[in-house]
Amino acid sequence: MPESRRNIPNIIITGTPGCGKSSHSQSLVDQLNRGFAKETTIRFKHFDVSAFAKEKDCLESYDKELDTHVVDEDKLLDELEPELEKGGAIVDWHCCEIFPERLIDLVVVLRTDNSQLHERLTKRNYKDNKIQENLDCEIMEVILTEARESYIPEIVIELRSDKAEDLDENVDRISAWVENWIKDHPRGVTNELQTVDGDASDSDDDEDNDNEDGELVTSGEDEGSYIPDNEEDSDDALASYHESEDPATVEDGLTNQQKYELEQKEQDDVEVLDEEDEETNEYTEHQEDVSE
Repeated sequence: MPESRRNIPNIIITGTPGCGKSSHSQSLVDQLNRGFAKETTIRFKHFDVSAFAKEKDCLESYDKELDTHVVDEDKLLDELEPELEKGGAIVDWHCCEIFPERLIDLVVVLRTDNSQLHERLTKRNYKDNKIQENLDCEIMEVILTEARESYIPEIVIELRSDKAEDLDENVDRISAWVENWIKDHPRGVTNELQTVDGDASDSDDDEDNDNEDGELVTSGEDEGSYIPDNEEDSDDALASYHESEDPATVEDGLTNQQKYELEQKEQDDVEVLDEEDEETNEYTEHQEDVSE
């Protein structure tokens, strides 16, 4: 089965309700699609998750106290993941930690001054307790903390959203980031879950050196040779060379480090033989003294 890849990035725009997520998201999508109008394969789409959840029937219950719907996150992800795998999704929601890290390329956390936030939420006719909860959330940096704990720090950015000018500046900044991302990833990126050992499925250009053990030397006298991964491997290799072949013949295929260790082992062997000869001589002399 061919590897699933996306050629354009997915972006989450998140923040406390009232910070301007929807305005930023739609303005960003409009600007990007205008900029890439000639590229028929590049199209960005705004996903207002609250509206999307209602449309796809992903609502679990209704919280009367906070006057809000509770989303069935598992069902939501089932519906949204295929869209994320296509790339170009601008996800607009006050939660960000539920989305798979492998499908997200940038997380933008919008921050708003509390006085501005209070005014915006009041205009929405939010209940007092709901306004206070959102103000507390902003003060405690709850969403920013969740973003930093859920994604690698390099893809999480914090932007101010206090006035209209901020929106224009932020959209320009994110658009520039998108253009650079596309240039930096001409083959796109994988949608697959990566292994702990490394980015195996995204390393198409890497040569397969699985038939060799150890680290490849790329410069110096030992270029092209492999250094064993650990000392035990090195000792075993040297012992094998020493026992089975003439050192003069073997040395041509060894690294400088291995040659040095081989010489040391030979020297140690010579010293052991000398000690054995000395003990034999002492024993012979002792036997002669006894016989006399």
